[in-house]
Amino acid sequence: MRAEQLEVPALPVLLPLGGVLMVVSYLWLRRRGRLTTRRLVAAWLLSWYAVAVLGATMLPMHLAWGPEAGPPETYRILLVPTLSMRRRDFVLNTMMTLPLAALLHLNFGITGKLRVVRIGFLLSLGIEVTQFVMILTVHGNRWSDVNDLLSNTIGTIFGYVAWQRLMRSERFRGAVTDADPATVRSG
Repeated sequence: MRAEQLEVPALPVLLPLGGVLMVVSYLWLRRRGRLTTRRLVAAWLLSWYAVAVLGATMLPMHLAWGPEAGPPETYRILLVPTLSMRRRDFVLNTMMTLPLAALLHLNFGITGKLRVVRIGFLLSLGIEVTQFVMILTVHGNRWSDVNDLLSNTIGTIFGYVAWQRLMRSERFRGAVTDADPATVRSG
């Protein structure tokens, strides 16, 4: 028996997915009677952010399974934090979650620090667990790394602080949020 293989390319998946998310977000807002230019732009930014995160963390994807695929490459699983992580990777992982606080606020009214950081942590944990499972089951080509979890969480914190500073400006706040304070939920 031979190993089965599948390669999932990035652009042919990500571009249509982004378009579909834009259409779905438009229809969702329209159906709920909440369609405004600001909300639509925020939803589209969230859509493309999700596409970018998927592309950065999962695609392109090289998968293999079957008896001839061999044992999983467990060296790709790093469960202990290390200081020898490449600085570039740490910075890129931190930057990936910088926009999260702004997107959570603009799309869902989430403003509480603990809630934003928890969501950033859980998002990153979900990515790392998915990569972990894929390495063990279908010989995924990504790394499952606790350092990524740490740097993503730090990025969420930095993004939250930056967003809060920007929101102190009345002019900026008025430009990016709706006037209806009932749409804002904290905690």
